[in-house]
Amino acid sequence: MTAQRPHQFERGTDGPKVIVVGVDGSDSSLRAAAYASGLARRQNARLAIVYVQPVMPAGAALGVPVAATTGEIAEELVAEIRSAAERVKGIWDVRWEFHTVHGDPYGGLVTAADDLKADAVVVGASESAGHRFIGSVAVRLVRAGRWPVTVVP
Repeated sequence: MTAQRPHQFERGTDGPKVIVVGVDGSDSSLRAAAYASGLARRQNARLAIVYVQPVMPAGAALGVPVAATTGEIAEELVAEIRSAAERVKGIWDVRWEFHTVHGDPYGGLVTAADDLKADAVVVGASESAGHRFIGSVAVRLVRAGRWPVTVVP
């Protein structure tokens, strides 16, 4: 008889348990959420939908209500996701949860993926032309090499 070691957490052993998807309200991020929800349903995984509230100290210094505005965006995203989940209820169910973190999109997604012990990360392709020079969130996540990353066009 062989001695068994105590079971430790291991990523991706029997398929993904947690799939993180980044949403910001853009068309590509909503397509990524739809794609990730299909993955989660087929894999019986939990879908963690993450909205990263940007921190804009310059805007706050000028009196712009940044926290209130990004909070409203988060509430609108949750309402839209709940509505979509209700439309398909009974046809197919996905275990999902919504998370809001503060920071830059890359750092926020990394933090969320680490905290949630993500097995995979799904993001929408960047719609910004400036990312050709500074690098998109998707490219930075792929380069980090910590999770399988799916980029949805």
